[in-house]
Formats: sequence, C-alpha cells, structure tokens
Amino acid sequence: MSIIVCFRIFYLFFVYTMSMKNPEVFQGERKINYVKNYFEGWYFKHSEGDLGISFIPGIHVKNGAKRAFVQVITKKSSYCVFYHFSEFKFSSTPFYVQVGNNTFSKNKVVLDIDDEKQNLKIFGTLHFSNIQEIEKSRMSPNIMGPFSHVPFMECNHGILSMKHKVRGKIFVNDDGYEFSNGDGYIEKDFGTSFPKTYLWCQANSFDNPSCSLSFSIANIPFGLFSFRGFICAFIVNGKEYRFATYNNSKVKKCDIADDSVDILTQKGKYSLAIKCDNVHKFELLSPVKGGMEKPIWETIDSAIDVTLKDGDEIIFSGVSDNAGLEFVK
Repeated sequence: MSIIVCFRIFYLFFVYTMSMKNPEVFQGERKINYVKNYFEGWYFKHSEGDLGISFIPGIHVKNGAKRAFVQVITKKSSYCVFYHFSEFKFSSTPFYVQVGNNTFSKNKVVLDIDDEKQNLKIFGTLHFSNIQEIEKSRMSPNIMGPFSHVPFMECNHGILSMKHKVRGKIFVNDDGYEFSNGDGYIEKDFGTSFPKTYLWCQANSFDNPSCSLSFSIANIPFGLFSFRGFICAFIVNGKEYRFATYNNSKVKKCDIADDSVDILTQKGKYSLAIKCDNVHKFELLSPVKGGMEKPIWETIDSAIDVTLKDGDEIIFSGVSDNAGLEFVK
C-alpha cells in the first residue's frame, strides 16, 4: 500500500472521527458526491399540553439522484414535502440546516411551507433554550458510544438535545400551535438505511421536569454478522443513567404488540422498565438504500410509564404524555 493511499485512509478516518464529535452538523458533505445511496435527517419534536408537532428535515440520495425533504407529524396528521436538492443548505459553525425557506438549528426553527399539491401551509417560528445534552467523552462522543467511530454502520444515531424549552407559534393551515413553556427534543440519523426491525421511543413531559428518556433497539448489520443492539439514556434530577449494548447492559424483556410496548433493561444493580401505548399513529417515510420510500407509523401522542430501580428500591416512577413511539417488527 502506497504512502499516499495510507495518508488518504488516515485523513478520511480523522475527518470522520472529528465530525462525530459534533454529530449535529451535516455529515454527508464528503459522501453525497461519491456514494449512490445515502440519507441524513434531523428530528425536532415539540409538545406542550394537548399540542404536539415534529419536523424532520433532511436529504436522501438514491442511485445518485438527490432530493431534500421536510416531513411533518402532528397529533392529527402527517405530511412529506420534497424539494430540489439545490434548496438544501447547511452550516457547521454555527450549526443549521435549511430546506427551501425552512431553517433548523439548536436555537430555533423557522417554517415557511406552501405546498399546493397537499393543500398545506405551515409557517411560524419556535425558539429554544436550556438545551440538555447527554454525557459525552472521547470514546463515546454520542449515544452510540464506541460505535460512533465505526465508519460503515448502516444507520448512525445522534442525540442533540434530550430536553429544552420551547416558545413561539406555528400555524398548520388553520390550526395554531402556541408554545409558552413547551418541551423540545432533537436527534438525527444518517447512513444508508433504517434497520429492518427496530423500536424507538422518547419522552420528556413527566411531572418531574428534570426527566427525559430516549430508547431504541434494533437489528444491526455489522460486516458479515448482525446483532440486536440497544441504546438508552434516562436523565432524572441531573443524573444520567445509560443503558446500552456497549456498556454491558441487558434487555430482559422487549414485548412489542400493535397497541403497546413493554421493555425491561438492566445494568448491574440498576433496572429500567418502560411501558408505552401506541395510539393515533400516522404515516412517515423511512430510508431504504438512500430512498425515502418505506412507509412507517409513528405517534407523538403516546403515554410512557417509566420505573427506575436501584435493586428493589424505586429511584423514580412516573408517566409522560406527548411521547414519541415508532417501531417496525
């Protein structure tokens, strides 16, 4: 192997590792021009009382053809609006992405959608404050832990904010969504495809305002093999409890029915039980080999019951409404 080839491999690995230290930024800049299939999307969820709305801006590349999009899900409906790829813009410092006239950052989102085909108009601005991030280290720059450094993962996952405050107003046609003290959540995914089977749930509207939860489990291809991996962060009273495949946590139960989910995880003396209902589901599109073409069903109106124990002692027990839930069996 020549010195030049070795240098290029080292450089690409260095760039990848450095980018994963800031997973919120666009990861596809060095990929979209030489890969046939790729996707990258950010998930912004907002809730308060009976209100709930999420936006998913992103891009996808299918057999070299590129498009941008914004997906929308409320407690009443869902939409997907496609854009020409030239309407996608991004910045790393400060971080933001723009799709058409819509901009998304860790400080705010600005919406301006007018889609005649779907008779859809969305406009308004939401401002964010008090961003709550997960714990990070050099070996674990994000929720995927050491797997964050593996460059060939089918799907990479990052959490930008477990919880933050939301204020502002969004209009979806004739419906107004006004947030004065709302709860927000931001995550992202990038790669080639979503897992063939997976479960994801998220909640941060507990009576205890310090609490936030994100959990996902999936069948993960890894070279010639595959394994069931999971990642979970639960924050309460300023302390994060991390349950994940890479820190020797175990999934003791994962029962998925059409209308409910029952999960039990354990790490040493700590256990975390999660129970969700599955109502008011709406269709979104998920990536398969870069193409946004597989229908999936998601709700942002679930109720999630969480119990955290230290041995037999209950550290926390509570229920969050306005929770997100999505799974493919």
